[in-house]
Amino acid sequence: MKKTFQLNVSNKNRDRQVDSIKNEVRKYIKREKSKRPPEGFNFWAFDCKFGKTANEASEIKFVDVTKFIDFAASENYDSFYLELIARADIKKVKEKNNSNEEQNDEEIEEN
Repeated sequence: MKKTFQLNVSNKNRDRQVDSIKNEVRKYIKREKSKRPPEGFNFWAFDCKFGKTANEASEIKFVDVTKFIDFAASENYDSFYLELIARADIKKVKEKNNSNEEQNDEEIEEN
């Protein structure tokens, strides 16, 4: 998604427009995450950019997307540019500590 969002829309309350933008972003993220990742990958990561215009956009963290939308509203921007690009990535799964399981098995055998 590469889009310039308008915060000032005639016949709409500014706060409702901000909520509408957040909803549209959440729907896009949900749609992209529901897609099956390609072979060898196990989740979708997002590359994000935010700025007043597309030329001024800088990279931001995925978790900060809604914070930047709120920032744009609080700074009275007329519009802002948001870019969310989904990419397949590998999330490392944490393994449980096997030494604890081995100790528990030894204790059971001793009893």
